[in-house]
Amino acid sequence: MERINTADTFFRWEGDVLVVNILGKPAAGKDAIGKPKGAQLKVSVTAAPKGGKATDHMVRFLAPLFGVATRDIEVVFGQENVNKQLRIKAPKKLPAVFTTPSA
Repeated sequence: MERINTADTFFRWEGDVLVVNILGKPAAGKDAIGKPKGAQLKVSVTAAPKGGKATDHMVRFLAPLFGVATRDIEVVFGQENVNKQLRIKAPKKLPAVFTTPSA
């Protein structure tokens, strides 16, 4: 798996763990990975932002996209905030936004 990374990006590798900074958008029309916005990746989810439910939904949405189980995604901070950081243990695949340099 090719690993592209720059200092000013929304993700970094710590060994086999992918650390991702996310700008969440709860109560969206559909679940989707958006474009990087500065040092964060926009991720929209349909779940409402109540008691961390949108973040839980985001983890369930992202897990198959990275080829991991939900238990392999740790919410470092931002469980009840739009700004969050996730640690994804040994992802088996990467969505396209991680492998194409942003313009």
